[in-house]
Amino acid sequence: MTDARIKWFNDTGIGDIASVGGKNASLGELSQALGSAGVRVPEGFATTADAYRAFLAHNGLEPRVREQIDRYRGGGATLRQAGAAIRELFLGAEFPADIDALVREHYRLLSGRSGQPQVSVAVRSSATAEDLPDASFAGQQETFLNVSGERAVLEACRRCYASLFTDRAISYREMKGYGHLDVALSVGIQRMVRSDIGASGVMFSIDTESGFPDAVLISAAWGLGETVVQGTINPDKYQVFKPLLRDERFTPVIARETGAKERKMVYSQGGSALTRIVDTTREEQAALVLSDAEVVQLARWAAAVEDHYGRPMDMEWAKDGGTGELFMVQARPETVQARRSSTVFRTYRLEGRGPVLAVGAAVGDGIASGPACVIRDAKDIESFVDGSVLVTRMTDPDWVPVMKRATGIVTDHGGPTSHAAIVSRELGVPAVVGTGNATGSLAHGAPVTLSCAEGEEGRVYGGLLEYSVDEVDMEELPATRTDVMINIGSPAAAFKWWRLPAAGVGLARMEFIISNLIRVHPMALVHPERVTDPGETALIRSLTAGYPDPREYFVDVLATGIAKIAAPFHPKPVIVRLSDFKSNEYSHLVGGGAFERPEENPMLGFRGASRYYSEEYREGFALECRALKKVREQIGFANVVVMVPFCRTVGEADRVIEAMAGHGLVRGEAGLKLYMMCEIPSNVVLADQFARRFDGFSIGSNDLTQLVLGVDRDSGQLAGLFDERDPAVSAMIAEAITKAHAAGIKIGICGQGPSNHPELAGFLVSRGIDSISLNPDTYLKALPVIADAEQRSAAQA
Repeated sequence: MTDARIKWFNDTGIGDIASVGGKNASLGELSQALGSAGVRVPEGFATTADAYRAFLAHNGLEPRVREQIDRYRGGGATLRQAGAAIRELFLGAEFPADIDALVREHYRLLSGRSGQPQVSVAVRSSATAEDLPDASFAGQQETFLNVSGERAVLEACRRCYASLFTDRAISYREMKGYGHLDVALSVGIQRMVRSDIGASGVMFSIDTESGFPDAVLISAAWGLGETVVQGTINPDKYQVFKPLLRDERFTPVIARETGAKERKMVYSQGGSALTRIVDTTREEQAALVLSDAEVVQLARWAAAVEDHYGRPMDMEWAKDGGTGELFMVQARPETVQARRSSTVFRTYRLEGRGPVLAVGAAVGDGIASGPACVIRDAKDIESFVDGSVLVTRMTDPDWVPVMKRATGIVTDHGGPTSHAAIVSRELGVPAVVGTGNATGSLAHGAPVTLSCAEGEEGRVYGGLLEYSVDEVDMEELPATRTDVMINIGSPAAAFKWWRLPAAGVGLARMEFIISNLIRVHPMALVHPERVTDPGETALIRSLTAGYPDPREYFVDVLATGIAKIAAPFHPKPVIVRLSDFKSNEYSHLVGGGAFERPEENPMLGFRGASRYYSEEYREGFALECRALKKVREQIGFANVVVMVPFCRTVGEADRVIEAMAGHGLVRGEAGLKLYMMCEIPSNVVLADQFARRFDGFSIGSNDLTQLVLGVDRDSGQLAGLFDERDPAVSAMIAEAITKAHAAGIKIGICGQGPSNHPELAGFLVSRGIDSISLNPDTYLKALPVIADAEQRSAAQA
């Protein structure tokens, strides 16, 4: 059955946007083109723009709508008054008899195909100017869920038509320059997936914060998806590395974060409301919504959809709680990162510090400051003061007119894919979402600084703090012979630097992941019975909830943390240093007091290689090896290189290599390369012997300076003597480079020296070092220095 006023999704494609709007055209395209990729789309149909215009003509609405818009533009009516008047016109209008009959007939057919007398459907608005690459229209029109019966479907269609003139939709079209009567509305009627007893969420085929193109970002919550879209709950969050999805051997999930998920939307049982919000159980809050297999399946769909459309995409999905099946229920172009230049790199740096008043997910990478304008209820929205930092519980499309006037946005609820996050990105306004308590902890009118420049975690500081902004065009950076790499410890910060043309990661520190994400001493997870403090025991139990064995918690969190650091630089080398905590640092981890003995000088004590084969730590070291093996062989990052720190003797190197092999990390197998930190004088003196055991050296200038000069690098009294540029240290570095090259292995440097002293970078280049690894925030300034040093060295040769 075909008719110009109604179409089945299967008869619709992306070329039909003018007829059925972006949302419905995309559903039709998914139904037709991506079934072969396994993408499932619930069946449905759409009324067309012709049907909408026939509705307008049948009721004589156009001149009356123009009259209200003119009153608003001329100052004779407020936005709220004009919008309310137009919506009343629509809600009081009738469908032409032929369109009424067509909708009823198609609904009956859909019910019959679903095997139900009156199938429950989602009734969604689809404007002919929405879901375009330059205009997201995020949530501008209404959606109605769990609609059942012919009369109810028609009423929901009428309300969708009226929602084309909500205050936020009128304001948004004014901002974008769209004519109000040039935009038509299609209504999609789609079989409901029983996600009310299952789960749902949104996903992007690009990292929405950094713009990293090789990651899929998935948000998930229990129940119907409106709680995620509207930002009323903090969902689970997953990230998947797209390039490794092509290989069935790998499960490239590089991040999992359990959200609070305090509530869910479900079907109502009787009454006029079609849905209701209920509290989730403790078990639901603690559990991850999706298995790794489901995350990977959704990510493969996201990649297929992106490939088909040829651009980053913003999608919604649902899981049927009865059958366990996953479905795609919406796809539209991602509108923010897709427009951002991939060559211009802008960095924000907070120059001052203040008390941290609130913490949440960072949206964007900017910094903003101003007085906090706390508005807890949408009815008070007109009290917003332009240029303030908007602080509220959550936003929906009604808040857009004030969001674009805010210097920054802070919300209590919502995640990186919530309405507040999506609109903030589009407006270019930094936001911190899902803080939990910002409306209570931030005082109205008090000066605050909002920072999204410190990784995935956004912070709101008290006071107006100083900050700087640097902008560099990547295409203007010089090329270098020396491999210029970066040092990274935090997985959350790794994506921020993907645009840098770095040759890889010269130093990825395990310590950050263990101390900040795992938080528990490895041996306390191997032998929890030895932890006697009740508080620590309870915390370990809480952190490892959901893992049948607490050791699996360590392996899983460490592996995904390393994988997230490796992803932005794949397939370039990422050198991961085995743990190099000192005993005093280890003792501060949860449960650490039961396994660490006090030392007079921890800097020269039980650290680095000496731990890995010792009876006191070898079981903890086994967990580190298991995590690295998982990163390389299960997640798929074979570009991870393993580096041994603080290896005092050749015999000790042999014992560590033997221990690693016992845990399945064998040098040369599956392309595994082993590096050693060259940071002890013995490493330089016996470099030829160490070189027979390792594939490369990385100079640790901090410890090498400490041990060559006999200066405790932690001593404030001796700070003036600690200098990586001292001639004795330079002689050691030069000798290490010469001996490494004589042995045929690579040598780089990953210490602080080149980041702090550009002239040291020049010295290293003159000696022919293979790589220099810098702190990311110094990379852009140091690269020209290295290029210049190479030119001078070549001229002198």
